[in-house]
Amino acid sequence: MQIELSQLDKYFEKSDLIPAIAVDVNTKQVLMLAYMNRESLKKTLETGYTWYWSRSRQELWNKGATSGHLQKVVSIFADCDNDTLLVNVEQTGNACHTGSYSCFFRQIYGKPEV
Repeated sequence: MQIELSQLDKYFEKSDLIPAIAVDVNTKQVLMLAYMNRESLKKTLETGYTWYWSRSRQELWNKGATSGHLQKVVSIFADCDNDTLLVNVEQTGNACHTGSYSCFFRQIYGKPEV
């Protein structure tokens, strides 16, 4: 199933930015949370690789373009309210800018994983 580019507006009715949660399609591990605007979602759909909106730099960025740690898109799901995206990707290398595989490596509560 493919969404028509003309139908993207429904994902941006509440805000110009939508959270996008990237998950490794093979390991099922949550890799990162970033934001997309209309243009970055459109470029993601057109290229098959993730594009995000950098809130700090105020510009589009193609994940992994400089590091080589690309995210090839396998599928994208919208949540029930159309205001969050789940992006299933094939991750090349590490997703986090710190060098960690996932951005979620700092446990703050609960028992350590075995």
